[in-house]
Amino acid sequence: MTIVYQIGHSLYLNITNRCTNQCGFCVRYKTDNIQGYNLTLAVEPSVKEILAAIGDPSRFREIVFCGYGEPLLRLAEVIAVSKVLKEQNIPVRVNTNGQANLIHQRNIIPEIAPYISTISISLNAENETVYNQVCQPSFGPGTYQKVKEFILACKPLITNIIVTAVALPQVNIKAVKQLVEKELGVRFKLRHYDDIMQENRYGR
Repeated sequence: MTIVYQIGHSLYLNITNRCTNQCGFCVRYKTDNIQGYNLTLAVEPSVKEILAAIGDPSRFREIVFCGYGEPLLRLAEVIAVSKVLKEQNIPVRVNTNGQANLIHQRNIIPEIAPYISTISISLNAENETVYNQVCQPSFGPGTYQKVKEFILACKPLITNIIVTAVALPQVNIKAVKQLVEKELGVRFKLRHYDDIMQENRYGR
């Protein structure tokens, strides 16, 4: 099984296949293999196994938590690994669906903020109706608002925040961009489906 995989100058950490969304565009429903890497996990790796798989992190521009699942489901492991990388001055990015506060039933942002450089949050819709259609969140109605609240809560603690959406026919990208930049006041990044299939950065 693949715990780490390299794309360009970044190293990606595949630490779980579990997710609280069932996005129809997610590559895990299309293929087990991304650029020669099989990201289906037989078991979730331990902190020791993740660090061993990383090896010398100074070889990479950044380390990214992003695989076939939602990394913040494994909050303790993300923090433990990020602490070690922080001690070595290695930039860490977390790609997330923004539902961690719902998952853990508390504000987890102060716990991760000291150890990460960037957080990339997938919003993927201009309103709750489209969000529920596209992402099918397991938390049901109200999830979209909680994701927006998560983004706003990141702003005082994390310098580099990116909010993304995938270019899908049912998504009004112009409206999402305006919401992200004007209402939420953070950077917007458009993702294209072809890029997702090629690079496995689904919706992030």
